[in-house]
Amino acid sequence: MSGVVWGTPTARGIVAAATLGSGLTLLDGTVVNVALRSIGADLDASLAQLQWITNGYFLSMASLILIGGSLGDRLGRRRVFVIGTIWFALASLLCGLAPNAEVLIAARVLQGIGGALLTPGSLAMIQGAFRSEDRSRAIGAWSGLGGIAAALGPLVGGLLVDHASWRWIFLINLPLAVLTVWLAQQWVPETRDPRAQGRFDIPGAALASLSLACLTWALTDAGGPVTLWAAGGALVSAIAFVVVERRSRGPMVPLGLFHDRTFSAANLMTLLVYAALGAILFFLVLQLQTVSGYNALEAGLATLPITICMLLLASRGGALGERIGPRIPMTFGPLVMAVGTLWLLRVGPDVSWWRDVAPGLTVFGLGLALMVAPLTATVLAAAPDEEAGIASGINNAVARAGSLLAVAALPTAVGLAGDDYRDAAAFDSAYATAMIACAALLAVGGLISWFTIPSRVQTPTA
Repeated sequence: MSGVVWGTPTARGIVAAATLGSGLTLLDGTVVNVALRSIGADLDASLAQLQWITNGYFLSMASLILIGGSLGDRLGRRRVFVIGTIWFALASLLCGLAPNAEVLIAARVLQGIGGALLTPGSLAMIQGAFRSEDRSRAIGAWSGLGGIAAALGPLVGGLLVDHASWRWIFLINLPLAVLTVWLAQQWVPETRDPRAQGRFDIPGAALASLSLACLTWALTDAGGPVTLWAAGGALVSAIAFVVVERRSRGPMVPLGLFHDRTFSAANLMTLLVYAALGAILFFLVLQLQTVSGYNALEAGLATLPITICMLLLASRGGALGERIGPRIPMTFGPLVMAVGTLWLLRVGPDVSWWRDVAPGLTVFGLGLALMVAPLTATVLAAAPDEEAGIASGINNAVARAGSLLAVAALPTAVGLAGDDYRDAAAFDSAYATAMIACAALLAVGGLISWFTIPSRVQTPTA
């Protein structure tokens, strides 16, 4: 099969379907933080429930995204992508109709399962359909358009929350999903990986999900009556996961990849940096609404400097990494992000966006743009070529797990509980501690890179 040629109607249809599908998950990743305060007021939700509204989505997606990619390789990437999109839409409908916080949390978990099915398929469809010489252009278009979707999230979310209802941030997914499915069926050829074989690693996926769920519960409920049981469950299921993966003929996570020091260090750095990123966005948006008096739209738009920096400069960060190697960008990127995070300590009751928010987020975005592409390239280069896909998937799952665990742990660690997210004085004090903790995570991530990431990464042989 020669593959699809760039510039043809089929090429445009494939990129449009893949971008809309991945855009659905990106949109929901950015709009929910903007709506959390409104959701809490409408459903009388506690802070722990707001954490689970965010974390339920990341939990199921982080646990199952590797299985989603494996299913696509075996059963057909378009088929699994379409199933995931339909699943995501139905879960979004349940989110939009949720009568209470418990139902919304369950629906968010279901949303994450749909996202785990469609997210790996969006890129895999491009990889499998286009001829080799046109793949980079197609992936570049997909990445750029996906960035626009992420940028639109705060704007769309703020408009819907302020002028309609928070429920519409989920219901808007329905027409977008219908269009995505139509485009996929109309234009995307079915592709599979002929080398994919063996059984699905269902025990591995179940144990990974159980371990993450128990750990998230323990962190969210720290000091509560089930904390020790949840922590014990996380430890036991994590040990069982390692045992199962070592013995499996077709493991979800080939543990041999972690024998490479660079691969392990890059993923540890990913965990720390994305933990900080997830926590910063969670706390900052609530700080702007609870303490600074911003409405949902203003709070959402306030975070745009990060997205703008990524759209304009991420490719240049990648080019710099290719020229000088990954060590310096992966060291100084997180350190620059830490400086931006400390600037955000200025956000309070008498905030000025131009003085207190924009400079900090711009510095943070510059560091993120410097780091992201070299990090991805390092993870891929540290794995054998035939395992590049699974290496990328592991790094994606680690990033989502980092955000999940930080949003679970930090609110309790800084003394927030119950309805404190509605109390300006209580939240303002906790916010400052959380920003310092995030800056420390970023600084540690940078130091790990300096001491463990080589100037040049050699791709190992299998």
